[in-house]
Amino acid sequence: MKILRSLLDKLHPYFDKGGKLEAFYPLYEAADTLFYTPPYVTKTGSHVRDGVDLKRVMIVVYLCVIPAMLWGMYIIGHSSIQLVNADAGEYTQSWKHDLVTFVLGSGTLDHNSVFDSIIYGAIYVLPLYLVVFHVGMFWEVLFAIIRRHEVNEGFFVTTILFVLTLPPDIPLWQASLGISFGIVLGKEIFGGTGKNFMNPALLGRAFLYFAYPADISGDLVWAAVDLNLGADPTGTMVDVYSGATALSLAASSGLSGIIDNGLTWWDAFLGYKSGSIGETSILLITLGGIFLIAQKIASWRIVLGGLLGMIVMSMFFNFLGGDNPSNPAMTIPFYWHFVIGGFAFALFFMATDPVSASMTNTGRWVFGFSVGSLTILMRVINPAYPEGAMLAILFCNLLAPLIDNLVIRVHTNKRNKRRLA
Repeated sequence: MKILRSLLDKLHPYFDKGGKLEAFYPLYEAADTLFYTPPYVTKTGSHVRDGVDLKRVMIVVYLCVIPAMLWGMYIIGHSSIQLVNADAGEYTQSWKHDLVTFVLGSGTLDHNSVFDSIIYGAIYVLPLYLVVFHVGMFWEVLFAIIRRHEVNEGFFVTTILFVLTLPPDIPLWQASLGISFGIVLGKEIFGGTGKNFMNPALLGRAFLYFAYPADISGDLVWAAVDLNLGADPTGTMVDVYSGATALSLAASSGLSGIIDNGLTWWDAFLGYKSGSIGETSILLITLGGIFLIAQKIASWRIVLGGLLGMIVMSMFFNFLGGDNPSNPAMTIPFYWHFVIGGFAFALFFMATDPVSASMTNTGRWVFGFSVGSLTILMRVINPAYPEGAMLAILFCNLLAPLIDNLVIRVHTNKRNKRRLA
């Protein structure tokens, strides 16, 4: 590492103020601080509570979502290989299937093999992530150079969270548009990391949902196979096999529709279901979220408030619907709402964004409760959009300053009354 330190020190004058590459100092600073602690010291009294800076926080969040991402790759590969092997007469192998068999040196893939399944899923997920990552990094570096400040590491987390909310078959150019919209219009034009008023990853996904609903809608399960729609070899070939998701079944047939389709609660909790890349395993999502709470990166008040809001609103609709509800979605109990769709992922990793969420302790309870209750309200009342978590968080992001303002006013009025008493 001494060689690397020496090289960076030799390059520093070129990027420092007055150097030939001064405009690109943010790139040098990003590379330097990636490997070494910044050499800055305080010149007056410091008030540092611990040694955790923004870079370390982002690294922890990044690591916490990696297990959910790997499991998403596994489920994509597992279900795809299983469909291909189930009926060779109906399903034909795609070029990506051939690429996996070439890499593994085997003509036949085994869906029971964790390694085969992860490699197959990675062929779909990694290109999507690499494109989104580099587009996000481009915008971050561009604005850092224009504003002449260091590169903030927020785009690391924004890009991976954005990817995990997407279906793996989304066109790469659409993913590039989505992350560009989220980072530029959701964060950079307001000042960059720490000044965004909405979650950039969710804002990018919302843009794609309303701009290209057919490609990002959560109504259908995705599987990576080529489906031969006719006996004619020149017939149409598609790269997906579509079926109803648990959320769409809940909206159309209620709890009985989910159970009749063969999905058990434990399968949904452990992750044996399809969906967006990062929303499959609720177990891994919960473990990652608990670790964030233990590290005091995520607010436990927001998480518990969100769970409480989800439970209260679910039980309200269960009671309102009775035994024979007019809306089948009213029959879904709260413990099923937690394991289907992206509620758990959104609650632990999106709603707890410390910048766009409420910042007062009481406000965090209100913010979390609002996210949970609005999610269920949208799922039940609006069957055309069965997810709900994305819009619920974005709406609450807009209300977060108002919530904090009202909380501060209430506390101020109480304090003034005690002072005058």
